[in-house]
Amino acid sequence: MAALGGDGLRLLSVSRPERQPESAALGGPGPGLCCWVSVFSCLSLACSYVGSLYVWKSELPRDHPAVIKRRFTSVLVVSSLSPLCVLLWRELTGIQPGTSLLTLMGFRLEGIFPAALLPLLLTMILFLGPLMQLSMDCPCDLANGLKVVLAPRSWARCLTDMRWLRNQVIAPLTEELVFRACMLPMLAPCTGLGPAVFTCPLFFGVAHFHHIIEQLRFRQSSVGSIFLSAAFQFSYTAVFGAYTAFLFIRTGHLIGPVLCHSFCNYMGFPAVCAALEHPQRRPLLAGYALGVGLFLLLLQPLTDPKLYGSLPLCVLLERTGDSKAPLCS
Repeated sequence: MAALGGDGLRLLSVSRPERQPESAALGGPGPGLCCWVSVFSCLSLACSYVGSLYVWKSELPRDHPAVIKRRFTSVLVVSSLSPLCVLLWRELTGIQPGTSLLTLMGFRLEGIFPAALLPLLLTMILFLGPLMQLSMDCPCDLANGLKVVLAPRSWARCLTDMRWLRNQVIAPLTEELVFRACMLPMLAPCTGLGPAVFTCPLFFGVAHFHHIIEQLRFRQSSVGSIFLSAAFQFSYTAVFGAYTAFLFIRTGHLIGPVLCHSFCNYMGFPAVCAALEHPQRRPLLAGYALGVGLFLLLLQPLTDPKLYGSLPLCVLLERTGDSKAPLCS
């Protein structure tokens, strides 16, 4: 394989009985240019997504319902058009994935039920400690809590709450569509699946730096605190992005990453400091440790590709002769 700046960058070629030089097999640009097309396409998507949030001029803060509604409109337009970027990338590189565009982006029926349930279960296991902390601090018992959660009136109230819709529905759906379903198919042929898991989240993490603008604009804190907070947010969004990229590759579905994203938005970052000062500190910390341990133990079994059928990104890489990609088995 030809390389660009190291051994990790490879170009996808069309499968043929006899291997030919990649640029000839593609019938298009050389390997270096193809990788640059992939990176530039991902960068364009990230900039378009973030830029769509600022096409509306407003002096109101980001949590104001009017601002949220306007941003819903622009971000949904960009997200709806994002598959066109993948189509353009395919035409410019000459890569033929071997599956339909929607299948490649994780929209398929095969294995959809385990793809919806198992990644969410795995994520809830990881958050065992925070879930225990939430139940300990909740004033109502389990039965009353379930009644509240399942009550139609509660759901109706949520569906009219702009912040809830943003955090639990629109943001998870559009961010996973753009930053996972569209970017991973473009990055994987160039970098391989493993590096793509860690490259894709960089675009996702950088995309969250736009919060600095609003915090500085409304002087929500000191400059040092704002940049420190942004660096921390970049770190954990990059780690989370790597996790959902892993789920997307291993399940071949978009629904799992979307549901896990929504759940994590609801839970927020684990309040470890509060747990250390909690009256029931010992069982709570044991729950934190148990959750992390079980998560690491079950990560591979619950994301076994055999549970989800044929994986589109693995089919894509098989056309390069890379049939032994570790994440595909």
